[in-house]
Amino acid sequence: MTVQPGKVRVGILGGSGYTGRELLRLLARHPHATITVVTSRQYVGKAIAELHPSLRGLYDLSFQANDVAAVVDGCDLVFSALPHSQSMTVVGKLLDAGLRVIDLSADYRLKDPNLYAEWYALSHQDTGHLEEAVYGLPELFSDAISRARLVANPGCYATAAILGLAPLVSGRLIELDDVVIDAKSGVSGAGRSPRPAFHFPDCVENMWAYHPGTHRHTPEIQEVLSYVAGEPVRVFFTPHVVAIERGIHATIYARLRTHESTDDLYELFATFYAQAPFVRLTRDLPQVKSTTGTNFCDIGIRRVGDRVVVCSVLDNLLKGASGTAVQNFNLMLGIDQTTALW
Repeated sequence: MTVQPGKVRVGILGGSGYTGRELLRLLARHPHATITVVTSRQYVGKAIAELHPSLRGLYDLSFQANDVAAVVDGCDLVFSALPHSQSMTVVGKLLDAGLRVIDLSADYRLKDPNLYAEWYALSHQDTGHLEEAVYGLPELFSDAISRARLVANPGCYATAAILGLAPLVSGRLIELDDVVIDAKSGVSGAGRSPRPAFHFPDCVENMWAYHPGTHRHTPEIQEVLSYVAGEPVRVFFTPHVVAIERGIHATIYARLRTHESTDDLYELFATFYAQAPFVRLTRDLPQVKSTTGTNFCDIGIRRVGDRVVVCSVLDNLLKGASGTAVQNFNLMLGIDQTTALW
């Protein structure tokens, strides 16, 4: 493929999954990106449009093997949508070859490799690059992202939870050891690989909780919020699967230390996110469909007695994954962070 002048040569590792498909869709209309390499372990040689019919007419590429040398030769920046544990075996080699990387796995989100080993039951294989990874939540770390070589894209649940809590922990308006996050996600959050629980007859008209208090996004949420608060934050997080295709709804409960009204809290959030184009505050409590297919996170706030209830809603495949990744790409290029995302 011929790269147009002024465009960045972009590779996508693991382009056969849902997040890979969304990256391809968003970057097809990006004025500063040309996709040159898309890899897949299962679909080598298969045309992108054959696997992702919605992309017909947009790409004439086929999936390639995960060959580091070929990626280095054909790319300037790489999105890695490889599974956890696989990404860290490749990302370091790309960085050492001079490429910049946005990693959508969990391999570079936690700064402490011991914490990674505890929650993912794996030893980290690239601790040399772990320290330089920047947590890729633009609403909190845009300056660091713009200078980074390696950006660790946040988890989908973590994005909803952190955006819903950051203004409150920043001002220490809540008890930092008494936060409950009750979150629901559509079935696309489980990825493309088939599993019995996600077969249509089993998941339709159904909902279930899983990993209460032990979900792997818990340390990620706590680490970032503790950084924002300047002291430890502890959360109890329970995720659920609901029978919708996509979307996350996180209902967050915390005990207030102060006496702000609902209107006061709304203004606090409005000030905190004044420069965040993809955070929308609503006087009504937000619905999942309000963010489907967008890069927005919609947030509603209520004071109820001595507690605050925050509802944080987003599309798990976009603001929870590929949309934020493109937002980070824009920041790394030094261009308007909303490019190709409206």
